[in-house]
Amino acid sequence: MSFPRLGPVEKRAFYLHTAYATIEGVVLGILALNEFVFLKSMQGSNYQMSLLFQFSMAVFILLFLMNEWLKRVKNRAFLLRKTAILTRLPLLALVFFPSEASAYANSSIYHFIFLGIFFIYYIGALVINPTINFLLKNNYEHQHFGKLYSYATSINKIVMLLTTFFYGVMLDQNYYLFKWSLPLAGVLSMIGLWLLSMIRIEENIVLHRQKFWISVKASAKDMILILKTNKPYRHFEIGFMFYGFSFMVSVTVIAIFFYQGLDLNYSSVAFYKNAYNILAIILLPFFGGLLGNLDPRKFSVLTYSSIFLYIFFLMLTVWVPAYTVIAGIKLYYILIFYILAHGVFAATMVLLWNIGSAYFCKAADAGTYQSVHLFLTGFRALFAPTLGVFLYERFGLTITFTIALISLAIAIGVNVWSYKSEKKLAAV
Repeated sequence: MSFPRLGPVEKRAFYLHTAYATIEGVVLGILALNEFVFLKSMQGSNYQMSLLFQFSMAVFILLFLMNEWLKRVKNRAFLLRKTAILTRLPLLALVFFPSEASAYANSSIYHFIFLGIFFIYYIGALVINPTINFLLKNNYEHQHFGKLYSYATSINKIVMLLTTFFYGVMLDQNYYLFKWSLPLAGVLSMIGLWLLSMIRIEENIVLHRQKFWISVKASAKDMILILKTNKPYRHFEIGFMFYGFSFMVSVTVIAIFFYQGLDLNYSSVAFYKNAYNILAIILLPFFGGLLGNLDPRKFSVLTYSSIFLYIFFLMLTVWVPAYTVIAGIKLYYILIFYILAHGVFAATMVLLWNIGSAYFCKAADAGTYQSVHLFLTGFRALFAPTLGVFLYERFGLTITFTIALISLAIAIGVNVWSYKSEKKLAAV
């Protein structure tokens, strides 16, 4: 896939976006092992660990209160910089955490402080995610949107996998390295967001002062109106709800299963994450161009089918537990297929989740549509991760994953039905 010819505005935005994506790759590479760090190094409980993931998504429920306010922000660059400082600075407190197993085994105080710090960290996404969508949609030409986003994301993933690999190896040598690496991630994240804030945008916003609850009411009304009037987008989000439930039910269980069921060390977990990310990097430019020319509902069928397969193959390790150990890495044979399916999922979902909603609206509404998308993400995060742990501890891996697979099948069916129904109506 050839690189598109860019104008000066697109070029500047792409350079800054890519710089941000590169730095964020280091940050995400460190955070990629966070759930495993919580279980293995800090000896946290399964339910506490589910909260760690739950916070990363459930915070989006607050967009119900913030959507209208975000639309009316006059200086988004200043808002990004302020958000970076307020939500990343608390990570520096982790340098004071102990380096002894007994400190975590005898008290849960450090577990709750850790969860609180990351709750604050994830609140930043309320501003960052819709703003990224808004900035890019207003700086990239529509035909270049998917391609440029996929290029920056490919670089992000290359840096992320290298970071995850070396970080995993170092964690096997020192279980408490996280008390230094996570504060470093906070500093890097602030730098990356500062670069992102340098993307220029002319905003013609007419400000009208409103009381808080009037603003909240307007935000809710706006979200409901979008879902009521934009039928294709409504169907897209219904499918996403069933997919999201499946993903959130299974993702925390996978982390627990890697630790308790498969007995993996940090290097092995890093290997599996890197292996599917390498495939995702190779596939991203292709899928970026494909999403630019394909209805997101059709594109989602590929995404949902790939996660269906990787959950299925992971479930098969219960009956086919054969493995070999290579250079300290525990390689389960059946998980080779898990890696292949997960690679396709990683390459397609990063595009569908971040920019899929933008294809259903005008450029000026991209931030609002993404806010609706993220609010619905937050809604299902209120219960799905913890429910996944409950199902796993009560009924086991097979029942939990079977429920996830049924939900994915429904998501695929909704999107296929929606797309075909619209085509039939258009042909009449």
